Amino acid sequence: MKKTAQKFMMLAIERAKQAIEKGQTPFGACIVKDEQVISCEHNTVWDTTDITAHAEINAIRKACIKLDTVDLSGCVIYSTCEPCPMCFAACHWARISKIVFGARIKDAKQAGFSELIVSNEEMKRLGESSVEIVAGFLSEENIELFKLWSQNSEKRAY
Repeated sequence: MKKTAQKFMMLAIERAKQAIEKGQTPFGACIVKDEQVISCEHNTVWDTTDITAHAEINAIRKACIKLDTVDLSGCVIYSTCEPCPMCFAACHWARISKIVFGARIKDAKQAGFSELIVSNEEMKRLGESSVEIVAGFLSEENIELFKLWSQNSEKRAY
């Protein structure tokens, strides 16, 4: 993938690190359109007491507001972890063109998160979604977020 893709994933990783510092979970997401960052957010479940406040959902909400539309066609979302079924569905409904993720759902499960082990590929197949999926992008750097998070004495999973 292009060097710009690395730059965008690194922005998502930095957001996830900010989340860890704030006592949130280690997830970040960056939405890009035409090589421009539209939104870059992290998980805020504990801060907002909103179980749906995943990084991808937060990024989609901000992108829709910024672009003044619910149609995010032509956008790419860079996510530090494979989107959960809720987040994949939100990407599908927002018509995001491509999902690029690092760590896999199974990595989050192994780190202690209550994940549903349903891959994005399976969601795409079952839902006949047209979203393009790029799995395992900078996976080592993204898996490292779980290790960093596990060292935080204030960590909370769900």
